[in-house]
Amino acid sequence: MNTEKTINPPSGFAVFFIFLALLAVAAFCFWAGEEPIGAILAIVGFVFLLPGLVVVNPNESKVLTLFGKYLGTVKKDGFFWVNPFTVKRKVSLRAFNLNGQQLKVNDSIGNPIEIAAVIVWQIKDTAAAVFAVENYIQYVNIQSEAAVRHLANSFPYDNLEDENAAITLRGGAEQVSTMLEKELNERLDRAGIEVLEARISHLAYAPEIAHSMLQVQQASAIIAARKLIVEGAVGMVEMALNKLSEKNIVELDEERKAAMVSNLLVVLCGDKAVNPVVNTGTLYH
Repeated sequence: MNTEKTINPPSGFAVFFIFLALLAVAAFCFWAGEEPIGAILAIVGFVFLLPGLVVVNPNESKVLTLFGKYLGTVKKDGFFWVNPFTVKRKVSLRAFNLNGQQLKVNDSIGNPIEIAAVIVWQIKDTAAAVFAVENYIQYVNIQSEAAVRHLANSFPYDNLEDENAAITLRGGAEQVSTMLEKELNERLDRAGIEVLEARISHLAYAPEIAHSMLQVQQASAIIAARKLIVEGAVGMVEMALNKLSEKNIVELDEERKAAMVSNLLVVLCGDKAVNPVVNTGTLYH
């Protein structure tokens, strides 16, 4: 496989002025009746000088081939003259932005999800980009889609069903982006392309399971909230009993403690406001 070879051809301004001079002399020869000489000079100018002039814009390059052989790449911007018989192919060195389409795939536990990625890439080896693959832009698109699919198949969307998952697509955004960037660089290295950044731009459950998974998420959130409330309520009850015992405010037997604990837990753990009932008698009547 060809590797990039940077060349610096001579300036094209001198050749351009020579071309203008030949053109002027040819015109004079035609005017003076020396048509053969004028025709030869015109042919030299239009066939050997003018086709060799090439302009390279900033952040662009020209890949040169001569009769099927790779000669080199001109990366320096400016006005140059190269062999007039070379084939000059422009290759942009600017950064490209690929906004991938939404893909419907299954995560690692089989849930259908929708995922898309934004990828910023740049050509680092012009020879590989031109000669190693048929169409490097199409190659980037296809390999990027394959990498995103592979990434989605490797991890669960969330840890609702897989609590032991160390990395999830939703919770490990930075780690997932890093792994996607690394895989893309490995896939696109053959084409001389470097991935500068890769980010997940869209991530959601597929419409057919979105409602069910939302209910699961809501149930998990409620359970987690209830668990936190109960832990806090138990701590408050324990603190209340300890304070009453330390300050000798009231002597409570086991039955009264159980009643107090029950009442406090109802008040603290209930999801609605409670209406207190004043007991004017005793606990035993």
